[in-house]
Order: sequence, then structure tokens, then C-alpha cells
Amino acid sequence: MHSLRCFLSEVGLISKPGLLPWSARKPTGQSQLFLDSSYKGNFIHMLSKTCQRGQKSPKKPCHIASLDGSWQERLADVVTPLWRLSYEEQLKVKFEAQKKILQKLESYLHMLYGVNATTATSSSEGLCCLLHPIIPSPVIHGYRNKSTFSVNRGPDGNPKTVGHYLGAWRDKNIVCVRSKHLKNIPEKHNQVAQYYEVLLRQSPLEPCLLFHEGGYWRELTVRTNNQGHTMAIITFHPQELRQEELCVQKETIKAFFSKGPGAVCDLTSLYFQESTMTRCSHQQSPYQLLFGEPHIFEDLLDLKIRISPDAFFQINTAGAEMLYQTVRELSGVNSNTILLDICCGTGVIGLSLAQHSSQVLGIELVEQAVEDARWTAAFNGITNCEFHTGRAEKILPQLLKSKEDGQLIVAVLNPARAGLHYQVVQAVRNCRAIHTLVFVSCKPHGEATRNIIELCCPLNPAKKLLGEPFVLRRAVPVDLFPHTPHCELVLLFTR
Repeated sequence: MHSLRCFLSEVGLISKPGLLPWSARKPTGQSQLFLDSSYKGNFIHMLSKTCQRGQKSPKKPCHIASLDGSWQERLADVVTPLWRLSYEEQLKVKFEAQKKILQKLESYLHMLYGVNATTATSSSEGLCCLLHPIIPSPVIHGYRNKSTFSVNRGPDGNPKTVGHYLGAWRDKNIVCVRSKHLKNIPEKHNQVAQYYEVLLRQSPLEPCLLFHEGGYWRELTVRTNNQGHTMAIITFHPQELRQEELCVQKETIKAFFSKGPGAVCDLTSLYFQESTMTRCSHQQSPYQLLFGEPHIFEDLLDLKIRISPDAFFQINTAGAEMLYQTVRELSGVNSNTILLDICCGTGVIGLSLAQHSSQVLGIELVEQAVEDARWTAAFNGITNCEFHTGRAEKILPQLLKSKEDGQLIVAVLNPARAGLHYQVVQAVRNCRAIHTLVFVSCKPHGEATRNIIELCCPLNPAKKLLGEPFVLRRAVPVDLFPHTPHCELVLLFTR
């Protein structure tokens, strides 16, 4: 919180205490990308025209009256730190943050290599490329299609409280607070969490607060789509329970949500996972379907997308459409290019660009996500996509060798917050067929900075970076996470 307050104060946008967030309104003109008007110091003017065209002025915020005591307010400040600002103010904060990231990147490149590894048309504000106005999210409130709820002691001391954490483990002051007032979580997710709490409080089994202290009940994950279909996944530590005892618990859960009090949630599917670790993949511990459909489906960019329990899918569906349209416009793919989609998740980027490309090659670690991508391709009649399961650093070098036949490759990199493995950057850098690269990052100030420097630095035989450096040309922020400081930054590189 301290660092956030410092940042807000630095950019002059810290809000007055006790203000409610601006009421949700869909900004007009979201489908219009701003790729023809790069940043030249007049962002506020362009943003105001974009967000206010055809709209009334926002109402003045009123004092807090609807929050359920200080615990809810404190949770909102931690999970959604920008909730007190109007959406226009949130966009200003995020834009300034992205501008600072690009300025730091420029200074890093200059400091490390003494050369400007960026476009010659960089702005006068020390930016390493052309920075376009931030693209707003079409949905501001309740936009999350996936939420994960924890179990721990609540403010009243009840260890079977379902919500989000406040505090720090190292300080031993963790409190679990119900999240019913968070602006980014839809009502349906909170409803499922509420009934999961009812289930736990009816159960004689204790929650698993710390692995070494025993206990059974752990997280709840809820996924929904635009049609209102709902998938719930319950994570359970089996401890020393025998299989027959586990079966009793699974039947209890099934009965509760199918014909008991939890039936009001109207779940499309209910999964159960036995997990002895903080996170378990489907391969490590399979998701067990207790009832309902094995998948949920989403309509996105004229495609029907299949989504498995642990498959990656952008948490803001409407915002994801804006993101993928941005990638499409920046990539410049055509019938003469191969699209390489690294860390492709359920394959949506590649599948949405398949009709514009000669071939799509996707790489993804999560096996279920690749199965979803292949199903989506078959269902939508897409025949020029090829998806590979495994670690990108193992698959990519050989895949690129097999494709170096003179045909141009456009690479799309969409890694998790941990960034790309060095061997992935090395393979991309050394592949001469790749002249265009689109990098999508939700945390460009983290490990992605290292990746970008490796892509742009001069030739370095010692690090086996033998290909010509890439040049960062454009940056487009896309807001997928209203009320939080985060957004996606789409970067275009060429060489």
C-alpha cells in the first residue's frame, strides 16, 4: 500500500479519502484502436474525447456508506487499490505507469550498451518507442470470469471463512475477509463462495490453514462465461484419509451443490481436486468431475472456445477481445507468414489469426489447454493450426529449425508474469525468419524487462545471442483489470 500511495502521489492522482468508485459505464468506441495516433504529450485530451464522447459527465462521488465495515474497505484497498478513483482517473494512473516503465527500459538499454536500441522516432520524453493511448476495458465492474477464494480465519476468528487474505504470512496476521464488495468480482462468484462457506461450516472436517498443521478444506475456484454457465473447483487436502472416506466427502459435496442448499448456485459443472501442494496441475493430481459438463464454452471473436478447469484464459473476456484485436493489428500477419504463438494457452490468439496466416504454430505447457485449442480449431473448421504441448524452451528450437525454409514468421509471445525462459528468447533472437515480434506482458516491469533487453541488445556470442537485435517500435496498453494498477502492455518489435 505504501508504494502505491507513493506512486499515486508522484503522478498527482491520489484520491481523497472516503470516496466511492465512479459508477460503471461502458466507454464508447472501444472497438476503435488508436494505432494511428501515437503519444506526443497530449494523451489526456485524446482520452477525454474517447471516454466522454456521447456521455454525460460522471456524477460526483459520495462518501462511503455501502461498505460493510472497515474490513471490507481494507480488502478493497489491497485487492483493487484504484477503486476509489473514477475510471478516467484510473486510466491516467495506468498510462503514466506504462510511460515510466518505457522510460526506465530506455535508460536500461542506454546504460548497459551505450546505444539506443529503439526506434529513431521515439518521443522527446525519453520513451523507447511510440506509446499509444490506453485502450479502456468495455466492462468496468464484475468483469472477472475466474476467481479464486481462500479459506482461513475470518475477522471473527472463525477458521472456516471463505474470501481473500489480508495481512502477511511472515507477520502471522493473516485474516480471511469475504469479498462480496470487491468491484471486480461478479455476484455469481461471490454466491458460490458464500455457499462453499456454508458447506465448510456444516462439515466436521477442519480447514487446511497450514499444510504442517493438518486440515482438509482448501481453495475454491469459480469460472463463468458470458452465458452465465458456472464451473466450480474445490481443492481438498486428503491428508491420511482412505479412499472410501474421500468418496464420502465427494458425495457430500455433490449432494450439497446438486440438491442441497448449494443447488441455488445452479452450477454447470463441479470439480474436486486432491492437492497436497500449494498448486497442482491436472497431470500431478487430476481434476475429478463430480457432476455436470466437463467444460464451459465462450464466444470470442466469432469463435467458440472450449475452456478446461486449469486452462489459461484471460480473466476479462470483453477486454481480451480488445487485446487480441490489438495483437492482430500490430502483427501484420498475412497469407505469406507463419504465426508462432508461444505460451498460447487455449490458442485464442493463433486461432483468431488463422484465417490471415498461412499456418499457426502454438506452444503451451498445460496439456488440457492444448486439448482445448485443438478442439476449438476442429469445431470452428480451422485446419492450418498445429499445437504442441510442453516447455517452450524444449520445443521451440527444434520447431524453428524445421520451419526455416525462407517463409517469414511472425512471433507472438504471451508469457506468464515469470517471463520467458532464456532459451526461448535465444531461439527467437537467433531465428532469421522472424522479422516481426509482438510481446504481450501483464507485468512489463518484472522479468519481461530482462526478456526485452535480451531481445534488443547487440550481438553477444558469449550469451549465444547471434541474431540481429530487435527494435522496439510501438507500445499499446490495454486495460483488462479495472480498479487494479495492472494492465496488459502490447509491444511491437521489428528488425
